[in-house]
Amino acid sequence: MIDGHYKAKIDLFWNHLAKLLSGFGLTPNIVTWLGLILVLLNCVLYFLYKNNFLFGVLLAVCFAFDALDGAIARVIGSVSKYGGYLDAIVDRYQEVAIYFVLAVVNGYWMICFIAITGSLLVSYNKARTSVEIPIDNVKWPDLTERFERVILICAALILDPFIRMPERFSENFLYYMILGIGILTHITAIQRFIRARNMILRSDHDLR
Repeated sequence: MIDGHYKAKIDLFWNHLAKLLSGFGLTPNIVTWLGLILVLLNCVLYFLYKNNFLFGVLLAVCFAFDALDGAIARVIGSVSKYGGYLDAIVDRYQEVAIYFVLAVVNGYWMICFIAITGSLLVSYNKARTSVEIPIDNVKWPDLTERFERVILICAALILDPFIRMPERFSENFLYYMILGIGILTHITAIQRFIRARNMILRSDHDLR
């Protein structure tokens, strides 16, 4: 939703940063792969040290770095369809890795399953629509796109050590945040399904 409504302003910020970094000779695809490697290394560190705060801070840094691939592509004029495809696939693997290690370390298998399936369905709803009809990749300003999911999971991890839940709650802050992310992502997936349904039915009607 944030990225959908404010993409132009967000891209402007990353473009300025990309101009500073483009001089190092990094291609957008290399930056994409480096972003995946950084997230995976961060997941390994979390598995070893089980520090929620550190995991959240480092994830925020990783995701900030990950946003640079598209910005560098725009700055150096090397935007490509493969680059966009690679970035989308790597984004999905990053989310899967994060929720997998959260489930392993904390035992949150059910809520992490809800969160990651919701996240994947949000992406798939738009991707599958593009198979049926031409769509605008930008104008899908839904409730919890990847940008919102990144903010929420990083905030949940960073704030978890400092927020104590009332005694009537059986789990910690992180647990309920992941559960909330899971619920919101499935609501977003349904939101996208309804939009896609309307668009496809309208297209079918126009063809008659």
